[in-house]
Amino acid sequence: MKATNLGSANYVPATLPTDAAELQRFFISELQRISAAINLIGLGHLEKTTTAPIKPRDGDIRYADGISWNPGVGTGIYYYKGATSAWVLLG
Repeated sequence: MKATNLGSANYVPATLPTDAAELQRFFISELQRISAAINLIGLGHLEKTTTAPIKPRDGDIRYADGISWNPGVGTGIYYYKGATSAWVLLG
């Protein structure tokens, strides 16, 4: 069985089926989706972020879309520098 949506590192659990006969297929599919998300994160994939994190921590890294959320100079990868409470553009 092939994992779905390999382009996204986000994982949101699907709704549990009400039919017990579907549970095995459901769990296999969910484990594949979790695996795909973890693999993308391990490869360094970042999803574009459209909103600022509520409680950023020193060292957090985000890929800002530069439109809905623009922490500096537009679209790019930023890290949070806790000492100055600022997002710093990496590129």
